[in-house]
Amino acid sequence: MRDENQQLHFDTRAIHAGQAPEPRTGAISVPIFQTSTYVQRGPGEHTGYEYSRTQNPTREALEQCLASLEGGTHGIVYSSGMAAISTVMTLLKSGDHVICSDDVYGGTYRVFETVFRRYGLEYTYVNTSDLEEIAAAAGPATKMLWVESPTNPLLKITDLAAAAELCRSRQWVFVVDNTFASPYFQQPLALGADVALHSMTKYIGGHADAVGGCVVTANEQIAERLRFTQNAAGACLGPFDCWVFLRGLKTLGLRMRQHEANAQKVAVFLEQHPRVRRVIYPGLPSHPHHQLANRQMTGFGGIVSFYLAGDVEAARRVCQATRLFQCAESLGGVESLIEHPGIMTHASIPEIIRREKGLTDDLIRLSVGIEDAEDLIDDLDTALRSA
Repeated sequence: MRDENQQLHFDTRAIHAGQAPEPRTGAISVPIFQTSTYVQRGPGEHTGYEYSRTQNPTREALEQCLASLEGGTHGIVYSSGMAAISTVMTLLKSGDHVICSDDVYGGTYRVFETVFRRYGLEYTYVNTSDLEEIAAAAGPATKMLWVESPTNPLLKITDLAAAAELCRSRQWVFVVDNTFASPYFQQPLALGADVALHSMTKYIGGHADAVGGCVVTANEQIAERLRFTQNAAGACLGPFDCWVFLRGLKTLGLRMRQHEANAQKVAVFLEQHPRVRRVIYPGLPSHPHHQLANRQMTGFGGIVSFYLAGDVEAARRVCQATRLFQCAESLGGVESLIEHPGIMTHASIPEIIRREKGLTDDLIRLSVGIEDAEDLIDDLDTALRSA
C-alpha cells in the first residue's frame, strides 16, 4: 500500500481529481450544472456561485483535474484552444515583444500576426531548439517566450529546462503549448515553465466531439490575471462541454499509451517505405532531438509527419486514397487522421515562410489513432503505392 499522503499516480488522478461523488445524491459522475445563474439568499448572500460565466461547478471540476494532471495549482478552461492562446496574450501590453517557435500551429501564427500585432505586440520567430537563437532574438522589450514542443507539424523539440532557466534570468513569462505531448507524456511546469497550454479539442478530449482550451499554472499572479480577463471578456467553456472533457480525461493515459505504440510502428514502417523521402517522429533514433525527447518526455506522442518522394499532387492523392486515415484537420482523437499542412492547418502562413521552414508541398501529417496498428500500416501502404 502506498502512503495516503503520497501523490496518486496519473491514471488515478485523471479519474478522481476534482471529481468527488456529488454530496446530495452520491452521483459518481460529476453533474452537468446547466444553469446560467444561481439563486441568492439575499443581495450579495450567495453560496459561492453567482453567474456561470464566472463560476460553474462542472467547470471547476475539470479545472481542478487539469491542474492536478499538469502539476499546477490553477487550471482555467476556455471555449477553444485559440481562446486560451488569446487570453494568455493579455498578460502583455502594447510594445512588448514575444519570441516564438518558428514552427507553430497556423492558427497561432495567424492570431499573433493579424490580430495582436495590430495592438502593438511584436513577434520574432526562431528555432527554439537552439537556445542561442532565442538569446540572439531578445531585446529590451522581450517579455515572453512561447514554445511548442513538439512543434506542429515538424515535431521539433525544445530543451524546456534550459529555456526556463533563460526565461528566469531575463524575467520573461515562459509559455509551453503542450498539446502534442499531453500532460501524460510531458510536464512543462515541472521543467520550469510558467504556463502550460492545451487545445483540449485534441488529446484531452480524445474523441473529436468537443472544442475547448485550457491553461494551467502554479503562478498565483498569472492565474489571477487570466481569471479576471476570462470573466471580463467571457471566453468560458459551457458545462456540457466541460463534462465531455472530464469524461475524456478518464482514459487519457490509456489512449496516449496506444497512440504512442501505434505511432512508433507507423513511423518505423514509413521510414522503410520506398515512396517516403523522410519521416519525422521523436521516437525514431533518426530524429535530431531524439535523445532530448527521451530525457524530458515519458513518451513520444501520436503525431508522425513525413515527406513524400513526390510533389503536391502526389500528396493530395495519398490524402484522398487512405480509407482508415480520414482526411481532416485537427488531431488527437481515437480515429486516425491524415492532412496536408500547406493546404489545410498551416495555409494561413505565407507560402514563402512555409517553404523556408520546411513546410513544403510534399509534407503530410498523421494523427495516429488507437485502431489496430497493422490495419493502419496496410491502409498507408495501399495509399502510397496507389498514389
